[in-house]
Amino acid sequence: MDTITFIRPDDWHLHLRDGAAMASVVNDSARQFARAIVMPNLQPPVTTVAAAEAYRDRILAALNPALDFDPLMTLYLTDDTSAVEIARAAASPVVHAVKLYPAGATTHSDQGVTDLSRVTEALEAMQEHGLPLLVHGEATGEDIDVFDREQVFIEQRLQPLLRDFPALRIVFEHITTADAVDFVRDNDPERLAATITPHHLLINRNALFRGGLNPHHYCLPVAKRERHRQALLAAATGTPRRFFAGTDSAPHARGAKESACGCAGIYSAHAAIELYATAFEQAGDFTHFETFMSTAGPAFYRLPVNSATVTLRRDSWTVPDTLPFGDGEELVPFMAGQVLHWKLQQESRQ
Repeated sequence: MDTITFIRPDDWHLHLRDGAAMASVVNDSARQFARAIVMPNLQPPVTTVAAAEAYRDRILAALNPALDFDPLMTLYLTDDTSAVEIARAAASPVVHAVKLYPAGATTHSDQGVTDLSRVTEALEAMQEHGLPLLVHGEATGEDIDVFDREQVFIEQRLQPLLRDFPALRIVFEHITTADAVDFVRDNDPERLAATITPHHLLINRNALFRGGLNPHHYCLPVAKRERHRQALLAAATGTPRRFFAGTDSAPHARGAKESACGCAGIYSAHAAIELYATAFEQAGDFTHFETFMSTAGPAFYRLPVNSATVTLRRDSWTVPDTLPFGDGEELVPFMAGQVLHWKLQQESRQ
């Protein structure tokens, strides 16, 4: 198979940053995807509908006008999020979900939720209005091993959420373990789905240490053992509807990664579709590629499927070592300097 033509996909988990940094990366996503769920963990975070609308305006202003791209905005859930603000979000045409960051779990999560008991009214309003909850699925206690944080989150937070809010729709973001795959498969697909990133499909935790400490493979949640990577591949390629593409592409300047306390995040937006195709080719099965990339996400979010198509062609090319970023800085993209064997060729709009 030398070409794959399929419905233009969406990215259901994307970090765009803001200002000059956002302007340097947004068109990478817009070249590849029709829509993207945009994460709200700016500084300060996007906690209101007004802030989400203003952020969306900044994204559109930075966009190449030749590209057709719709940023789908989210709110950042805090201990103080009110049911009134959730109702505003549900009524807004630009806000599509609310993001739960456990406080301290990842980049810019310090204002996240400290205890689920503090957001009961907001969660009740979300299920009343049909607004999905997107969860960064990691428990954050000091006594929890970093490689066990996802499993502990399932036991301590996700199971109670599903039990206590029976009408709440939840996306388990950027899953990394076989435990998460099994949990999603064992629950109602109308209520629980999960996104999987290209980097978690392509690397295991050895990539952090191969040839020395590699900060450009450091992300949160961290990559896990090979058996977990294989479970993710099996889920993406073999379980329609329950899993879909969410890159978690998270740009940082090279200096912020290659430092004494390197930032968590992997930038994949430059070649996201090609990277997903590489993973599916490793698995040897493209049967459900279009479902994973293009139709399962809209179905869960209750949005129409895109009408345009895109084509991947078998064509070897080398990922650049660096890309320009922000005000005169650079970032190191995922798979920098390596050869990929799929290339996004064209888009046909209808």
